[in-house]
Amino acid sequence: MDPADWRFVKTRTADADGAVYVSADGTRYRRTGGTALRREAAFQQMAAALGYPVPQVLDHGETSTGTFFVDEESLGGQSLHEKALASLDGGRELSDQVVDQLAEVSSRLLAAQAAHPVDRGPDALRRWVEQAGWTRNVFTENPDLGTHRTRVALTRVTDELAGTPMVWGHLDYGLPNVLPAGVIDWQHHGVTPLGYDVVLALEVIPFKGGAKGYAATPQQRERYLGVLDSAARAAGHPPVSPHQGAFLLIKSLFFLALMRPTDPARADKHQKWQYRRHLFLKGLEQYERTGNIDTALFPTLDSFATGQGPAVRP
Repeated sequence: MDPADWRFVKTRTADADGAVYVSADGTRYRRTGGTALRREAAFQQMAAALGYPVPQVLDHGETSTGTFFVDEESLGGQSLHEKALASLDGGRELSDQVVDQLAEVSSRLLAAQAAHPVDRGPDALRRWVEQAGWTRNVFTENPDLGTHRTRVALTRVTDELAGTPMVWGHLDYGLPNVLPAGVIDWQHHGVTPLGYDVVLALEVIPFKGGAKGYAATPQQRERYLGVLDSAARAAGHPPVSPHQGAFLLIKSLFFLALMRPTDPARADKHQKWQYRRHLFLKGLEQYERTGNIDTALFPTLDSFATGQGPAVRP
């Protein structure tokens, strides 16, 4: 690779020894890696052909050292996460412009997904719960959560979503992976119920513990979901926002899976694990009572730490 043509951006955590480069003129990105990148590139080419708002793959192959590479078009220099941080003016309220840009991209993604459902058989929803929630990992690492109560709630989720079209989804959709022109980083793609990606884009912010610098207002959240519901109806489907609670229960498992149990002596990491457990249990209790989960009721990490007592138990 000629250093005059490409500038190193960052290493890739999704693929051992992988990296990201940007072309000198800023119009292309090159990613390097192995088997995981090959799978992602193949999926991205398929998604582009289906009308998904993804970067076009311009070239792919192997370098002289045998490393797989993918060259793709640039969708812009800043993610919506970066735009949100840049637009803060002393407060934490998310920029309306960022919310509107997110709604536009999310509507495009939802329309493409709705136009190309995937038939994965009668167990598709159960497999989605396992993949999207990393449930085996969560229950192995937190055996006290793998209770009858939890499994009843997960069955309620699949019952609620029965009949919802299954589509190819991102599984890690949010402001860091969305640019005004489309969606990047599809390494975790899988089959999901229609709406799972886009409905949660603003709802996942509180799972970061309030440290991301911004928060969506109730009005922004309501407006965003209204745009999505309109897009779903335009595609000939029921509104997607009523499934927010079911989607969030699975997403709370995903966030818990990212934070593994640690030695209590490692206070910071142990506290974050306990915090994610608390959010899952708080969401579970809400879903049992109302069928929905309101992330506005979640504590920040700091407020949780201030009032933390014994380990939370189901």
